[in-house]
Amino acid sequence: MTPPQPLSEDILSHFLVFLRAEKTLSDNTVQAYGRDMGKFLRFLKKEKLSWEKGREADVVRFIHFQSQGGLSPRSLARLISSLKSFYKFLILDGRTKKNPTFHLSSPKAWLSLPKFLTVKEVQTLLRQPASDEIRGVRDKAMLEVMYAAGLRVSELIGLENEDVHLRDSFVLCRGKGGKERIVPLGRAAVEAVEKYLDEARPRLLKAPTDALFLTRRGGPFTRQGFWKIFRQYARKAHLTAKISPHVLRHSFATHLLERGADLRSVQLMLGHSQITTTQIYTHVSRERLRRAYDKFHPRA
Repeated sequence: MTPPQPLSEDILSHFLVFLRAEKTLSDNTVQAYGRDMGKFLRFLKKEKLSWEKGREADVVRFIHFQSQGGLSPRSLARLISSLKSFYKFLILDGRTKKNPTFHLSSPKAWLSLPKFLTVKEVQTLLRQPASDEIRGVRDKAMLEVMYAAGLRVSELIGLENEDVHLRDSFVLCRGKGGKERIVPLGRAAVEAVEKYLDEARPRLLKAPTDALFLTRRGGPFTRQGFWKIFRQYARKAHLTAKISPHVLRHSFATHLLERGADLRSVQLMLGHSQITTTQIYTHVSRERLRRAYDKFHPRA
């Protein structure tokens, strides 16, 4: 007799454990996959369908439903990746024999080109924190490091004291899946961190902690906390309302490539496992070159 299959909530928990333990995905990625699969399982429940007997038509219908809801190409690509991983897990675990996602292909996520700032806009943003206030000194250091090393928000707020090597001008970053990488720091970032460590961090520190950047309560930042700070400075710099901290990472990569950095070096600094992910920035650079050519060439 075939044992009963676990409830949807249980199978989702098993799947998330698999992603963490076997696939070693980052917490943020696991949470995103969890949200995607939560939507899928609720969709199946509403349609009175079971996940172990899912058909390709059911999966396609769900994706179409999400697409009509205004999901971006990048989010849609992640959703399809979540579904594919889910059914691969079910097959590996012996819970189903058919994979309804086998023929699914992800949309070209690179078609949605990343937003980035010009060098002048970045400089304007970095000038916003007040240099004569504790909070401003801290925020200046955070923004400088984020742009200097192309860090994700989670990587920035996860930095510890020992990760920043000011004498040798580099930062040790822990990226997705716990992968470590070393990224150089420029002079401006080094000086900003030195000032923060000398003038601000000792006054923010309430109890022993390894976290590099501290809130006014003396603890590490949350992603939401840094987002709030970033949006304040973006508004102060008169940048667009929809700008996010991730644009500094996009700007980091775009500016390096525009000034002659090779793609492989940028890939290593960004922590991309596949160079095809980094190639999105070459599209951005080519678009800017094309606009400049069309604008200035006499026979364009």
